[in-house]
Amino acid sequence: MTSMSRHHPARGRITALDAYDIRFPTSRRLEGSDAMNPDPDYSAAYVIVRTDAGDGLEGHGFCFTIGRGNEVEVAAIKALRPHVVGLRLGEVLSDLGGFCRSLFGDSQLRWLGPEKGVVHMAIGAVVNAVWDLYAKREGKPLWKLLADLAPEQVVALIDFRYLEDALTPDEALGILRRARGGRQEREARLLAEGYPAYATSPGWLGYPDGKVARLAREAVDSGFRQIKLKVGADLADDVRRCRTARAAIGPGVRMALDANQRWGVEEAVGWVRRLAEFDPYWIEEPTSPDDILGLARIRRDVAPVPVATGEHVHNRVMFKQLLQADAIDFLQLDACRVGGVNENLAILLLAAKFGVPVCPHAGGVGLCELVQHLAMFDCLAVSGTVQDRVIEYVDHLHEHFLDPAVIVRGRYTAPTAPGFSSAMRPESLAAYAFPGGAVWQVPYGPPPAEGAPA
Repeated sequence: MTSMSRHHPARGRITALDAYDIRFPTSRRLEGSDAMNPDPDYSAAYVIVRTDAGDGLEGHGFCFTIGRGNEVEVAAIKALRPHVVGLRLGEVLSDLGGFCRSLFGDSQLRWLGPEKGVVHMAIGAVVNAVWDLYAKREGKPLWKLLADLAPEQVVALIDFRYLEDALTPDEALGILRRARGGRQEREARLLAEGYPAYATSPGWLGYPDGKVARLAREAVDSGFRQIKLKVGADLADDVRRCRTARAAIGPGVRMALDANQRWGVEEAVGWVRRLAEFDPYWIEEPTSPDDILGLARIRRDVAPVPVATGEHVHNRVMFKQLLQADAIDFLQLDACRVGGVNENLAILLLAAKFGVPVCPHAGGVGLCELVQHLAMFDCLAVSGTVQDRVIEYVDHLHEHFLDPAVIVRGRYTAPTAPGFSSAMRPESLAAYAFPGGAVWQVPYGPPPAEGAPA
């Protein structure tokens, strides 16, 4: 493959792959709470790729977890060191498709998946960190770097193994070539107007009704045209909370619902039919993300309520099957669940082939920062549109990033800083390191009451 680097020849080697256990005590205020995860501590198994190139640049990436077990993800990242440390930087950056395939190809690590779970997410963190380094070297935000690649270069990044019954390299080339028309106008509009977002923060399951109503009104007042409400623990509570939220936002604002995998198939059908009176924009993760046939059944039986899923879908093969089975109306890719940027490029192209809108998941620390780049690339170079597309937004923990996501009137502002927006502030890495960071020396207490200071 011809080098993708147009300006900066990469010299030197990768000298270190460092991993850190970073955790934020979000459970203290019930931020992130849902029917399956009542007390999450948003966490990152954080990786830094260092080189001896002499330019001072590093690649930053991470996996998202919700607390316990984050140390397992850190260990998986460290297990990848023999595959990464010592590689020539120029060879890695000139063939990022080959680099990814080399990480996926370790037969013994692959046995732990294959291409799913802890090791696969660790590979994704490393791949994303290398993309962050590459974008910094090119002096571009990642969305712009990807959009500027030729269609042939994008296709060379993708592993089409297991996909060609649904998407061939030639079909992918056709999608990318067709999207080149009007790209400059779309990029200008993206920079001027941003990308549509929706607000999840009003709807955490642990919040009392008064807080849900207040936050929902504030979201609408600040420009969001869609919110999301967590459901699934108790039907009577869900009916009451949906009625509260709908009254707060009015009939003209979209309200999505998210069950976080809580139900079996039959239970999901009955529950969603009961909540259909509140005009849900979609029901998200109504059952196990592995149950492709179950999701297809739910979609048929709850129509016209659309079905969305993706944040826990392991890999491109599962997404292929969800699309082939007509199981979803919205595809919710995640920047950290699968094998990094390269695999997400395949997923975006699959969604375009099947005509399913991509509405990325971003309910976790750093996920807003990362996934905005993938959605913006999709708009410019794959789907060519933001029609029926929104990126999730949660309004906490952004202050810990050097290039935080910025929302203006309910839309993501396109990042302009070089990189993947993935680098955390050094002081945050120190303070939230687990278990020795200063924040973790403060004992837990009960969540504060509504209106109480943090």
